[in-house]
Amino acid sequence: MIEAMACGTPVIASRCGSVPEVIDEGVTGFIVEDLEDAAHSVARAMNLDRRRCREVFEQRFSATRMASDYCRIYERLGEQRCQLRA
Repeated sequence: MIEAMACGTPVIASRCGSVPEVIDEGVTGFIVEDLEDAAHSVARAMNLDRRRCREVFEQRFSATRMASDYCRIYERLGEQRCQLRA
């Protein structure tokens, strides 16, 4: 999904796994319930702003953003570990 968003391509996906956390309904794509819903969403996806899909990717999933988030998590884990030892 994020690979498609990185290319500015809206995503149509079923509600499973990380789909609800990745797709911003009506912005980066559509979450569908069945094949018929998916087919109807294709025309709607054509109206989504591809630049906006890319922007959302950059804000949430770029290497810089992901690395920064991981560093914050590791720092918090390190602080918690130090507190446990004290």
